[in-house]
Amino acid sequence: KQTLTDLKDFTCTCSNGVKATGGKATCEVDECESVPCGMGQTCEDPDKSYTSQHDFKCTCDNDASITQVDGPATCFKDECTAMPCGAGQTCDDPKKDKSSLNDFTCTCQNGVSATGGPATCEVDECAKDPCGMGQTCEDPDKSYMSQHDFKCTCDSDASIVQVDGPAACLKDECASQPCGVDQTCDDPKQSRDSLNDFTCTCQNGVSATGGPATCEVDECAKDPCGMGQTCEDPDKSYTSQHDFKCTCDNDVSLTQVDGPATCFKDECMMKPCGPDQACNDPKQTLTDLKDFTCTCSNGVVATGGNATCEVDECAADPCWMGQTCEDPDKSYASQHDFKCTCDNDASATQVDGPATCFKDECATQPCGSGQTCDDPNQARGSLNDFTCTCQNGVLSTGGPAICEVDECVKDPCGMGQTCEDPNKSYASQHDFKCTCDNDASATQVDGPATCFKDECATQPCGSGQTCDDPNQARGSLNDFTCTCQNGVLSTGGPAICEVDECVKDPCGMGQTCEDPNKSYASQH
Repeated sequence: KQTLTDLKDFTCTCSNGVKATGGKATCEVDECESVPCGMGQTCEDPDKSYTSQHDFKCTCDNDASITQVDGPATCFKDECTAMPCGAGQTCDDPKKDKSSLNDFTCTCQNGVSATGGPATCEVDECAKDPCGMGQTCEDPDKSYMSQHDFKCTCDSDASIVQVDGPAACLKDECASQPCGVDQTCDDPKQSRDSLNDFTCTCQNGVSATGGPATCEVDECAKDPCGMGQTCEDPDKSYTSQHDFKCTCDNDVSLTQVDGPATCFKDECMMKPCGPDQACNDPKQTLTDLKDFTCTCSNGVVATGGNATCEVDECAADPCWMGQTCEDPDKSYASQHDFKCTCDNDASATQVDGPATCFKDECATQPCGSGQTCDDPNQARGSLNDFTCTCQNGVLSTGGPAICEVDECVKDPCGMGQTCEDPNKSYASQHDFKCTCDNDASATQVDGPATCFKDECATQPCGSGQTCDDPNQARGSLNDFTCTCQNGVLSTGGPAICEVDECVKDPCGMGQTCEDPNKSYASQH
């Protein structure tokens, strides 16, 4: 076209027919430019014409006889040439193949070897601190073959040493004054191997091993006198025991050494027996409590408490429901003479047990409205065997049948919805309807409705922020966005519009940080 309005529409054509529009054509392709052979190989492309590709050749640098066309050659490499082993170690690479790297072995002079890296020829036995606190460890020969030759030396006495184990260093445990005041301390062995064998001795000869001795003994500490007595121990020394004294609180003239005193107390003074009962406390001592007796006018006696003078056998209700119990003689000696009488038949009675009464349980109309009741066995011995039957055939034994099922009872719709069950019959279920409180047109049968809610209505964002709730369905809560005036936004909660860069203390100790502009866009 050769016009100024159609620039760069010229074509360049190679002699091999390759064309390019608006610039120079690429007539040759050098396949070696992408380094297809890899490290340690030389690439040669004899024919770089566009139509002649996949003819480049890779030649191993360490062996020119090993070549490969259109791909890298398989060259051999001795990994030991890089001297990967430690000083004094020999290296061996049996395969010398690039496809099997890191298979060389390093061997120490003592025979220890490792594959793919240097071997560990030395072992420092002191590394694990075998001597312990207060001792110094020394390993003169760290070679692998020379072990168990480390030496432990006591820091407090360099002449005390031990080979292949901790030394027995001396320690006087009394140096820390572990005993109490006015006690003497003795540590006969003073060896670290025998700790806590020191003895503490009181001036009265009492001693203890491994800790302070108890020089005094207060015999009153365990309250040997008991209730209503005062204990006194005049001499608390270890050698003076069994000299404590018990004194009665109600009579200080009554005392006893090395044991409780015999104090007198009439338990009948507290009137522990019931009305018309006689009380007797023969011993009246504090050591014999609750030995008083209560005696009824009929001769019944109880020790240590109120006597039961009468026994009303009807109190335990032995006759069953619908029967009247009568106990004509409630004396203690006259038992098993109560009588049960049927309320609906006074002629049906039984002594010392419930009577056999007949009763139609359906007479009390125990079933619900519209239900039929049937009591096939009307004996009192078979109660709650009546049946209630609904008109739809549903029945129950021993109580009303559930003829209707209100599916809304368990609140299947959830908060913000109203449930309605138009047909509560037993056979008609899964027909309840859920209606949204904020939109009566949004309903669902046999499940909660999908109601809409604008979460922005509660103003969940911060001051100066705009709120947007694109999807106002109850099934997608916390998807509202809060947007600052500077464009910063957050989903499900208020956005952080300001960034105080001084909060993380970027200046360090001895410097004061000031952030003049805390806007999100003004940082650094």
